[in-house]
Amino acid sequence: MKRNMENQQEFRELADWVINATLQKGAKECRIKISRQRFVEINYRDRKPEVIKEATTRNISLEVFADNRYAAKSTPDFRKSTLDSFISDTIDNARIMEEDPYRTLPDPKYYAGMTTADLELADPDQTSLSPEDRHMMAKGVEDACLEKGGDRVISVEAGEYDETYEEYVKTSNGFAASNASTSTWIGASMTARDEGDRRPAGYNWVGCRFRGDLPSLQSVGQIAAKRTLDLLGSKKIETETIPVIVENRAVINLLYGIIGPLSARSIQQKTSFLADKKGEQFASKLLTIIDNPLIPRGLGSKYYDGDCFPTRKRVLISDGVVNEFLVDWYYGRKLDWEPNSGSLSNIIIPPGSRNVEDIIKDLGRCILITDFIGGNSNSTTGDFSIGVMGRLYNKGQLAQNIAEMNIADNHLKFWNKLVEIGNDPWAYSQAIFPSLVFSDIVVSGV
Repeated sequence: MKRNMENQQEFRELADWVINATLQKGAKECRIKISRQRFVEINYRDRKPEVIKEATTRNISLEVFADNRYAAKSTPDFRKSTLDSFISDTIDNARIMEEDPYRTLPDPKYYAGMTTADLELADPDQTSLSPEDRHMMAKGVEDACLEKGGDRVISVEAGEYDETYEEYVKTSNGFAASNASTSTWIGASMTARDEGDRRPAGYNWVGCRFRGDLPSLQSVGQIAAKRTLDLLGSKKIETETIPVIVENRAVINLLYGIIGPLSARSIQQKTSFLADKKGEQFASKLLTIIDNPLIPRGLGSKYYDGDCFPTRKRVLISDGVVNEFLVDWYYGRKLDWEPNSGSLSNIIIPPGSRNVEDIIKDLGRCILITDFIGGNSNSTTGDFSIGVMGRLYNKGQLAQNIAEMNIADNHLKFWNKLVEIGNDPWAYSQAIFPSLVFSDIVVSGV
């Protein structure tokens, strides 16, 4: 903690110096972010360390606004003797850019209202994590995965990654704030022996702000092995219109297709199929999407965004109706819209009341999608196509594992087929989604 306070004092003094020097050299406005990051990564394979990385980096990012022109530049060099030319170069870069009257710092009135709550973004025990602890975590996950995988295992790669980050942000027109955060991730990837030359690969990685919130090493490794073994014998089935359950951790791959078109940038550039849908119902009434940056220990939680707006909870989609777009300062000015932040934090779909096992029993014949492969989504039209893998159930019993199949649809149609939401939100991500159930989905195969 003492070291953190020393960094913040250094950051504040340096930020003041850079801002003063930037304005003296002719910039009208500027924003500076000074940061420090330390990460450690350890990977094991065949019960031996394969990757050991450790790095500490620092960075100064300067944004300059001069004569309706804009430029940004970064440097890891904190020496004032070199920062002087760095500032001059950034201003020179701005002056040769095309004039853009929308490029300014936000009106300072938008800086007000930042939460004073403790979001618990930094684990105070992170500094006590020793090299031995990190190796123990990686080995523990690998051992559990190997034991569960048995004689089907071809290879397992297990690892631990932890990060400590701190920053200080200041603008020339009145904003100043600091932030510190930590995160720790553990997991494993496994490749298994299957029929013929097939080598299915599965994984399980989980992350938290606080190391103590992670699940046990044994469960992480065992789930990685189980998810891989569940891919054995996967085959295509004939093309079928069938109920589909998208597993909680895989939902984000589908949701990207509607999150992007909610941005003011997409709307201003006429690449959003949701541009004219505000206040309209475009999806099932079961679909509600909340952006909540104020969850204690949330992986996406934050006090302010890239424009230095204080973060707040927003309901982006309510009962299938587009409630808010993601409007940053720059594209908000271009559209003449009130800004509300163009960034996302913790994205939440409120859970339902039933677990996936009970839902499967009631659906009769259905597919549980556990992962997506490749695919594309057209933000202008809403058309998408994506590869799927998972399991086919019949009368509540596993019929076979499936792979190399595909779903092609349009988001404006697809999300109206949402018929139920599971009670299993995925906790180890900033995308906190439960499993989703869709009816009458065409899954293409043989």
